[in-house]
Amino acid sequence: MALAESDTMQGAKVEKPQGYWSGVGSRVVRDPVSMICLGVVLLLILSALFAPYLGLPDPYKGSMIARLKPLGTEGHLLGTDEQGRDMLARLIYGGRLTLFIGLMPVVFAFFIGSALGIVAGYVGGMTNTIIMRIVDVFFAFPSVLLAIAISGALGAGIVNSLVSLTIVFIPPITRVAEAVTSGVRALDYIDAARATGANAWTVIRVHVIGNVLSPIFVYATSLTSVCMILAAGLSFLGIGVRPPEPEWGLMLNTLRSAIYINPWLSALPGVMIFITSLCLNLLSDGLRSAMNVRD
Repeated sequence: MALAESDTMQGAKVEKPQGYWSGVGSRVVRDPVSMICLGVVLLLILSALFAPYLGLPDPYKGSMIARLKPLGTEGHLLGTDEQGRDMLARLIYGGRLTLFIGLMPVVFAFFIGSALGIVAGYVGGMTNTIIMRIVDVFFAFPSVLLAIAISGALGAGIVNSLVSLTIVFIPPITRVAEAVTSGVRALDYIDAARATGANAWTVIRVHVIGNVLSPIFVYATSLTSVCMILAAGLSFLGIGVRPPEPEWGLMLNTLRSAIYINPWLSALPGVMIFITSLCLNLLSDGLRSAMNVRD
């Protein structure tokens, strides 16, 4: 009997405990909506990156003879814009700037806001008061008006758009980071680490950062679609990307005059913004649900 039990135990497979991030990945993969949205976003990113190798017409070359050609025109699958430039090429090349300006400010704000929030939440006292009161000043203005004001003061251009949008998204990320860090600071293992004589930097680096970055990251991903819409809005208002660069918000602005002549053509940049922002939102929701599971 003992031998039989021993053989059974030897033949049984011992499953290793699943890591946190591998568990998050497996839950995201099982979510069909998240996977479809991820596929759409990856397709947009890859098409933008490899646009020069897709055999597309020059997105900057126009023709006054071929202005505002409708969808399905021979040689111009999605027609041409108000200057006779190929719309398919401009939409794909425009994805480069739109996605870049929509994603990079959130990345910059994530690192800066996380650092400020973690320091404010862990140190507390006067440091917390100074940082969070400065953050509250930015919260006094709606994000749209704040982005317009900063971009208007700095002037149009890609770099100025990145700076203005980064400034807009630092305060909300800082507030989330401060709230999460304040909760972690009160836990027992932080007190135990202090009792061993570890300094503040060691406690933050070893014990705090690893436990607060996940919720901050999830919140930051939810801001990507908002950032992309704000970036397109700045270009639409003429204080973002400058002509003749292909950018979806700027294309919406330049095609306004053609809305009564070819409305479907004028709507294409807006459709691209809608689809991309929707996929980013749903992907962020799927990631949040996967990371909030408690076993």
